[in-house]
Amino acid sequence: MNRFFVNPMTTLEYDWWWGKRVNENVPSSSQENTRSIEEHLLVIPSELEIVKQDFEKKSSELGKRIE
Repeated sequence: MNRFFVNPMTTLEYDWWWGKRVNENVPSSSQENTRSIEEHLLVIPSELEIVKQDFEKKSSELGKRIE
């Protein structure tokens, strides 16, 4: 069994500072920046894919006009 002994030279201010220091290193979750799993997994199309989609859309519109 491990025992933790407090150094008799520590002060209350040191204990407060140490506890604050340790707790500040723990990341806290912020509800403002949370995203759903779907948003995290969402694939953002590249510029080339966007241009390709625009080209296909315009091509189909022109094909309909020709018919």
